[in-house]
Amino acid sequence: MGTAIGLDLREPSVTGDVVDAFFDWLRSVDDRFSPFKATSMVSRVRRGTMDLADGDADLDEIVALCKSLQSLTHGRFDAWRHSHDGFDPSGVVKGWSIDRGCEILDAAGAQNYCVNAGGDVVARGEPEPGRQWRVGIRHPLQPSLVCAVVFARDLAVATSGTYERGEHIIDPTMGRAPAGVLSITVAGPRLTYADAFATAAFAMGSSALNWVAGLDAYSGYAVSGEQRSTWTDGFDALLAPSGPSQPGVNGRS
Repeated sequence: MGTAIGLDLREPSVTGDVVDAFFDWLRSVDDRFSPFKATSMVSRVRRGTMDLADGDADLDEIVALCKSLQSLTHGRFDAWRHSHDGFDPSGVVKGWSIDRGCEILDAAGAQNYCVNAGGDVVARGEPEPGRQWRVGIRHPLQPSLVCAVVFARDLAVATSGTYERGEHIIDPTMGRAPAGVLSITVAGPRLTYADAFATAAFAMGSSALNWVAGLDAYSGYAVSGEQRSTWTDGFDALLAPSGPSQPGVNGRS
């Protein structure tokens, strides 16, 4: 779906065939779920030439996830309303597909790797003994800077904001772009939920972190419209103790 995906795999014992299977899986997801491909299931559903009930088992799983997330996010994640062209599950498909791809790597014995999917990251193990994976949270207004650095081990990290694609995220309950926030990062065990939660939290605007703080196993970091960084209690343990310049005054939410 136009997302560059990189894999940093640190086990030489994991063969190239496994890596090929990982990327073949992602290509198959793109073929079936991309709203930009006329022959995909999603495109056919949007045109009305296919019913959701006629899709494969993976589409059934995605539809169930979308309905669950719609409830969990109080309507802020709504695959049926956040696009003018109808059903669009893209906000959950990317994270879900990466999590499923990681299962291919895990089954082959990979224990130390990092997947970067357009800035959303899944990190497992260590890049080398005694060193942690480091994930930068990009400054929403100054692309050459990062707001903070996250230490990641067996962690998914996802960020939503306007700096890549403009105001592409709207609050479906209000029908407009959110106010008071420039970016939201959510970290937790699975990218499926971290990515969807970040999208939903961003749509909530200035109330985002209060909502993230109530999620089990997930924590958040936000940059406000005034370029002030705040974060939930759970994010403390993830932040590198020192790092690049912050966008403003920092504090716990």
